[in-house]
Amino acid sequence: MGFDKSSIDYSLYFVTDRDLMSTDTLEEAVSAAIAGGATVVQLREKTASSLAFLEVAQSIKAICDEHDVPLIINDRIDIALAVGAAGVHVGQSDIPADIVRKVIGPDMLLGVSAANLAEARKAVDDGADYLGVGAMFVTATKTDADFTSIDELKRIRAEVDIPIVVIGGINAERIPLFKGTGIDGLAIVSAIIAQPDIEQAARNLKMLFEKNR
Repeated sequence: MGFDKSSIDYSLYFVTDRDLMSTDTLEEAVSAAIAGGATVVQLREKTASSLAFLEVAQSIKAICDEHDVPLIINDRIDIALAVGAAGVHVGQSDIPADIVRKVIGPDMLLGVSAANLAEARKAVDDGADYLGVGAMFVTATKTDADFTSIDELKRIRAEVDIPIVVIGGINAERIPLFKGTGIDGLAIVSAIIAQPDIEQAARNLKMLFEKNR
């Protein structure tokens, strides 16, 4: 399923983590998050075998397609291409973004993690379609993260004209801190997937983001 890059809504960018999920299956978690308003889903499988990752990617892609929600695959270009995902997301220690762009071609989405302005500039030069900026706060899902201040985020926003989602410890209490920063969305892991009611958690976070935009 092709997505028009300019029309993608990044406001609630849901990132999976099966170690934190409150549901029995990842499929249930993703379905609930989309029902609550998730606008993008990133499938992140850090420990799965290639075959297990492929199989879950196929089933999550089917759910995303049903609701016209773009599926982004974390790190694994081969899996993204194999399932026809909307795009791939890479970090600073993954395959460099300019090489990823050559492999996936011009039409797939390319997201790149950036912790500072230099990384953000390079990501844009390398062909990124959007940035994941952070980690904004201490987070259990990424213990080795470089931190990004709100001031640095504002510097990145002032210089970069592609969409920005913030990531790293984002929760309901912290969303108001981003008021006036001009970000396009929130990338959220545990504040959605670890909650007893995933759908309601997603709905609350999206509402808060829209209110504080």
